[in-house]
This record gives sequence, C-alpha cells and structure tokens, in this order.
Amino acid sequence: MNQPGQLKILFVCGRNNRRSPTAERIFQNDSRMSVRSAGIADTSKRRLTREDLVWADLILVMERKYVGRIKIAFHDMDILAPIETLDIGDHYRFMQRELIEELKPAVDSALEQYWLEREGESIP
Repeated sequence: MNQPGQLKILFVCGRNNRRSPTAERIFQNDSRMSVRSAGIADTSKRRLTREDLVWADLILVMERKYVGRIKIAFHDMDILAPIETLDIGDHYRFMQRELIEELKPAVDSALEQYWLEREGESIP
C-alpha cells in the first residue's frame, strides 16, 4: 500500500521472473517507497501496463535495452516518470544472495540520484 510521501518505484526486467520480483520483494517493506514489478515481454509473469507507467514516480529497469523496449511498446504514451538503468544482468535466480547484494546498492544509488535531481526536495 502506498503511504503519503512514499516514492512509487516500478522495477522492470524481461519476464518478471527473477530480477524485478526479487527487487519488489526485498524493498516491499522499505518505508521510503511503494514498489511494483513487471516484465516487458509478452510471456511475463506480470506484464508491464499503462497503469503501471502512470502509477510510477520512478522506473528502474534492470538493463538499458528495456528503456527502448518500453518506449517502443508504449510509443503513443507520454511516460511521465524518469527511467533509470540499474545494469543488473540476467544471470541470477530469484532471491539469489548475489542478486540481492547487487540490487541494494544499485537501487540506493538510483534513489539518491533521483532526489539530487529534484532541487528543493529533501532525501527522506
């Protein structure tokens, strides 16, 4: 559930099998944010929707190629949220310790950058 003042973060990977659901799971109780995850592929467990893009304050994709795929798939839509790349490769299992160890600092860095780019807003 989104609480007032929480940043709404959408994690996106290819099929919503391993990386983005892991990110959603490990950050689901983080008081700084409300999270969702989705995949861009037709075969995704949970496929990215227009509603997801409208909902998000920040979109974090696992690999740079997903930025273009999102823009192509939703070419008729103005995507309001910034899209940042975490550069997390697709060689992990769901909830694998090494994936979690890579995700945490990457997400923290993306959050810090997000707030730094918004002059006049403080980091929660």
